[in-house]
Amino acid sequence: MTAGSTLTNGTTAEHELAALQREHGRPLFALLLRLCDGDRQRAEDLVQETLVRAWQHPEALRADDFESVRPWLMTVARRLAIDARRARQARPAEVGDAVLENARVISDHAERAAAMLDVRQAVKTLTPEHREVLVLVYFQGASVAEAAATLGIPPGTVKSRAYYALRALRRVLPGYAGDLR
Repeated sequence: MTAGSTLTNGTTAEHELAALQREHGRPLFALLLRLCDGDRQRAEDLVQETLVRAWQHPEALRADDFESVRPWLMTVARRLAIDARRARQARPAEVGDAVLENARVISDHAERAAAMLDVRQAVKTLTPEHREVLVLVYFQGASVAEAAATLGIPPGTVKSRAYYALRALRRVLPGYAGDLR
């Protein structure tokens, strides 16, 4: 569409929009494809939106002051691409179903708190000797030698009490058996 195009009833006629598409569609698409980082579907949508804007503003297509409407169309297309990019950046990234199926499940604080209560109750069921060793070695991070020195018992006794304490916990907490290795 060039300067002096005729307008019908204040809007562009269908044939004029088709001519506009034929004449400026490819350059608009090329520009928008670059601005959309190669996303063809988004570029096609923005070309269509640009032509809708041309249809909504027939006064801009009156090209009495310039030879072509292409600069106006390119400006509208560029602004639409910028707005679309800003809108995508303002919201979280969309995730497909395939990504969600493979996503790692992260437990929340409530699950962790419930697990801690379960473990505390289970530790209370142990004998005092087994509980002391377990608390020193697993909860406070003491080595076998440090636990032996603290409790005044041989290191072998610390190892055997820790073994039997974990075994007892596995029986009391069957759902956590994998975590008690």
